[in-house]
Amino acid sequence: MRETMPQTPIFSSMLGSSCSGQVQPDMGERCVDPVYQDGNIVSGSLEALIERLVPTMDYYPDRTYIFTFLLSSRVFIHPHELLAKVGQICIKQKQQLETGTEAEKAKLKSFAAKIIQLLKEWTETFPYDFQDEKSMKELKEIAHRITQCDEENGTVKKITSQMTQNLLMALSARSQYQEIREKFRQPVTDKGTILKNKPQSTQKDILSVCCDPLILAQQLTHIELERVSNIYPEDLMQIVSHMDSLDNHKCRGDVTKTYNLEAYDNWFNCLSMLVATEICRVVKKKQRTRMVEFFIDVARECFNIGNFNSMMAIISGMNLSPVARLKKTWSKVKTAKFDVLEHHMDPSSNFCNYRTALQGAAQRSQTANSNREKIVIPVFNLFIKDIYFLHKIHTNRLPNGQINFKKFWEISRQIHDFLTWKQVECPFEKDKKIQSYLLTAPIYSEEALFIASFESEGPENHMEKDSWKTLRTTLLNRA
Repeated sequence: MRETMPQTPIFSSMLGSSCSGQVQPDMGERCVDPVYQDGNIVSGSLEALIERLVPTMDYYPDRTYIFTFLLSSRVFIHPHELLAKVGQICIKQKQQLETGTEAEKAKLKSFAAKIIQLLKEWTETFPYDFQDEKSMKELKEIAHRITQCDEENGTVKKITSQMTQNLLMALSARSQYQEIREKFRQPVTDKGTILKNKPQSTQKDILSVCCDPLILAQQLTHIELERVSNIYPEDLMQIVSHMDSLDNHKCRGDVTKTYNLEAYDNWFNCLSMLVATEICRVVKKKQRTRMVEFFIDVARECFNIGNFNSMMAIISGMNLSPVARLKKTWSKVKTAKFDVLEHHMDPSSNFCNYRTALQGAAQRSQTANSNREKIVIPVFNLFIKDIYFLHKIHTNRLPNGQINFKKFWEISRQIHDFLTWKQVECPFEKDKKIQSYLLTAPIYSEEALFIASFESEGPENHMEKDSWKTLRTTLLNRA
C-alpha cells in the first residue's frame, strides 16, 4: 500500500547533486531544506514545502505531494494565507518569463496551464478551503494574473471559468447537505425513546421487514457508503487542527464543525441501539433467540462484504448490558458464529485480528474486477483513533523547527486509502422499505432497554434488583 504514495519526482533540471547521494536541491553545503530520505521529502520549512507545491517551467509536483501538502498545510497556515503565498511565487515566475520573445510567450502559456492545473486539483479535492471570501479573493487574483498569459486564444480563461463554476457548485451542494444535517441532528437517546411495559403486538420488527441476513447486510452497506461519501479529507484533518488549537489554548475561528464526522458516528450508535432494541423488546424467549441469531448472521454477512463498521455496530449492540445479561436467551443461541465474530473484533494487541482482516479486504479491493469485491468500510472509530495516535505520537515540528513531513505522509496515506474506499459505487439494489426502517425505526433509550430486559428476564443479583427497583420507581413517577 505504501508504494501507491510515492514522493514527488523532482525534475533534474531544477536540482543539483546531493551530498548524501539522494536527489537534493542545489544549495551547496546548506542542503538541509527540505530534507530528503530515499527520494522522499521527510522535513522542511513551510516556505520550502510551499515552493515544492508551485509548478515551474520544468516541473509539476506529483499528485500525491499536492494532496499530502494541501491536506497537512492547514495545521500550519490558513488556506487563504497559503493561496496568497502561492500567488506571490507565481508573480515572480511570471515576471521572469515576460521578456516579450515568442519563445518566452510559449513558455508563459505552458507555465499558466500548469498553475491552472494546480488550482483545479486544489479546488476539486479541497473545495471547502474556498468557502470564505478571503480564499475566493486570492483564487480570483491568481486566476486573473494567469489568464493574462494567454489572452490571444483565451484557453486558460475558459478553463479558469469552468473551474470557478464547478467550485461554486461543489460549495453550494455541501452547504445544502450541512443545513439538512443540522436540522435533523439529534442525540441517539432522543430518537423515539419508548417506555412501555410491553410492546404492542401490531408493532413491526426488523424480521417483518427483512428476514434475509444477506439482504439486510447489503442495505446497511448502502447506508454506510452514502454516509462516508459526505466525509471529506479536510473533515478528517480537523481532528489534528482542533487538537493543536486545544493544546495551544487557542480557539481556531476557522475550524469547521465536524458535522459529517458526528453524523457518521451517530449512525454507528443508532445501529447499535437499534440492534439492542430489536432484541430486548421481543417478549417470547424463542423469538428473542431467533432475533439474536439473525443479527449474528447479518454481522457475518457484513464481514464477508467488507462492511466492518456495521459489523462492529451490531456486535456492540449485542454486547450492551441489557442484551448481554439475557442469560436464558443466550443459553439457547448457537454462539459458535458469534464467537468467530468476536474473535475478529478482539481488542487485544490493538485489534490485531481486525487489522489483519481489514488488510485482506484492502488487498482484495486493489485487485478486484467488480464493485462487490472493492467494498472496504473500516470501523470508523478505530480509523479516527489511528489518526489521533499518529498525531499525538509524532511531533508536527522537529527540534530544528522544520515541519515533520514524514508524519504527514503517513496520515495522508491513511486518509487517501479511506477516500479511495468511499468512492466505490454500491453494487447492491437499494430497498427503500428496508432502509426506511433502519433509519427511522423507534430506538429505546438505555433506560428503556434495561426496563425491557428486566421484564423479559428478571434481575438475578442484588445490583440488578436495585437497578430494577429504581427504574420502576422512575416509571411510576412519570406515569
